[in-house]
Amino acid sequence: MKAAQGSKLTIDRATGAVLVVVALFAPLIFTEYWVATLLTQMLFLGIVAASLIFLSAYGGMVSLGQVAIYGIAGFALGNLTTNGNTKGLNLGWAEAPGIVVAIVIAVAVAFLFGALASRSYGIYFLMITLVYSVIANLVFGQVTSISGFGGISGIPIPSWLSRTAHPDRLYFVTLAVALLVYACLRYVARTPFGLTLQGIRDDPVRMSSLGYNIALHRMLAFTFAGLIAAIGGILFVWWNAQIAPSTIGLSATIDVLVIAVIGGLYRLEGAWLGALVFVVLNNYAPRVSVVGDRFHTLIGVVFLVIVLISPNGLIGLWERATVGRRRVTPGDIAQERGSAEPTPVG
Repeated sequence: MKAAQGSKLTIDRATGAVLVVVALFAPLIFTEYWVATLLTQMLFLGIVAASLIFLSAYGGMVSLGQVAIYGIAGFALGNLTTNGNTKGLNLGWAEAPGIVVAIVIAVAVAFLFGALASRSYGIYFLMITLVYSVIANLVFGQVTSISGFGGISGIPIPSWLSRTAHPDRLYFVTLAVALLVYACLRYVARTPFGLTLQGIRDDPVRMSSLGYNIALHRMLAFTFAGLIAAIGGILFVWWNAQIAPSTIGLSATIDVLVIAVIGGLYRLEGAWLGALVFVVLNNYAPRVSVVGDRFHTLIGVVFLVIVLISPNGLIGLWERATVGRRRVTPGDIAQERGSAEPTPVG
């Protein structure tokens, strides 16, 4: 089993290195449309999905509230930085402080949401976080002073990041942020906080008996995931230059969950793999006459097929294809057990 695990780790590293190289040279490999529209969109949607996967994989919390946090950051940035040409508060702030304050607002809301939901589990936690997304959508859709149904348009973005003028620059900035987010999530998962969170995921009663504050850890995990989702919201506004309540509607909420499940709900890498599949299908499938306006039917069928074939998503299929099924021998089991036994003292 150790040999199989070592082989899997080697393949994962080699695959990751190849993907990073491809991503770095994407403007030379793909068309401008792919880089500016599809790949950039895949990267920031992957960031939002990664925040969901972090909570699910390491905290045992499947959240449908990430899109609400993502939208709150975008709407806050729009209200803070617009200058009277659109709906909203039009406060006219500079871009840099507007970004910082928008993220702080989103994280504060995530902290509040986490505090309210931290003592709920399973389907109850899922439904509470779904309510968060519904409330956010209704608030921004109905309160015209901060948005209204039409949303906020003409949000200023750094001129050197314009998608139309400099598509490659926005792509590389989004890629750098995605890589930093991935590294940060992997690091946090290995910290004492991350290990404690995994222990709470596996056996909250036992962790509570050991003196850990279960609700506090779950609340902080939700807040941290909210920070990641908020970063994705800022990148979306930079990419789209506007944001509307439909951006964080029920359909968008389900889309992020579908992205996470298609890629692999228990592996961070699955966030970007699922986002790539979703973005490509979303852009090309409607052009097929058979599909037309039935995109969500198609993505539902894809979702169902992948879940039935591989509960671990496309990442699970990839692992099967690269590592394969290795027959475990009695010697492997004895070796594994021997390595797990504690070393005698004295």
